[in-house]
Amino acid sequence: MNSTLLEQYLKRLRLPTVARNYQRLAKEAKGNRIDYQEYLCCLAELEVQTREENMRKQRLTNAKFPAHKTLDQFKFDEIPNLDKNMVLQLFRGEYLTANENIVLIGGHGTGKTHLAIALGIDACQKGKKVRFYSVGELVHQLLEARDARQVLRLQQQLSRYDLLILDELGMTDCKQDAGNLLFQVVSARYERCSTVITTNLEFKDWTSVFGTQQLTNALLDRLVHRCHIVQANGESYRFKESVRRKKSKGSSDAA
Repeated sequence: MNSTLLEQYLKRLRLPTVARNYQRLAKEAKGNRIDYQEYLCCLAELEVQTREENMRKQRLTNAKFPAHKTLDQFKFDEIPNLDKNMVLQLFRGEYLTANENIVLIGGHGTGKTHLAIALGIDACQKGKKVRFYSVGELVHQLLEARDARQVLRLQQQLSRYDLLILDELGMTDCKQDAGNLLFQVVSARYERCSTVITTNLEFKDWTSVFGTQQLTNALLDRLVHRCHIVQANGESYRFKESVRRKKSKGSSDAA
């Protein structure tokens, strides 16, 4: 067999995994008396698995998560008021199929961002296109796009994500223009795809972000219509972790 010609064909067909493994699998097939059809199936399966894994990694990269946080790393016992059953239900992914939203509300350090990232990673694993933004980062990009007369292009790009995660709503002061632009992003996704928002603000205080009660009411009407509201109230996990480290260090120094 002309292996050079075969490798050229595989390269043209963009089958790199087959090219790397066909000789090894051929030897194994011969030794185990595997027929040609099963050998070909093994090669195709390996190519598919490799492509799926590469696509999964690319989805995670494109999502631009600030850290890698998963559900099994989340310490539910640190936030006893959190509805664990509700959170576990969300990780089944049915909200994505139904184009529903999630709002995580709670004080600083109560695991909202951790859960939002974990939901995003889970969605990536399920084959969904995901993008993570801090609200401040997205507002900055929207204002820059507006000044460059590219805001429609950015909004269309954002609308193509199956899941858009907006972290820390309320941590950035928004001028009226920014509030309007943010409203357009969220409302354009209504009943078309899912949005996750984390915030330390109760809904009644969202006017501080969107500027007017009318705009805020219009946004909440769309957002909350098909929405899971997760209350993550409690003492800051980061604060408690800091106290534990200090106590541990004090005990170690005393010893």
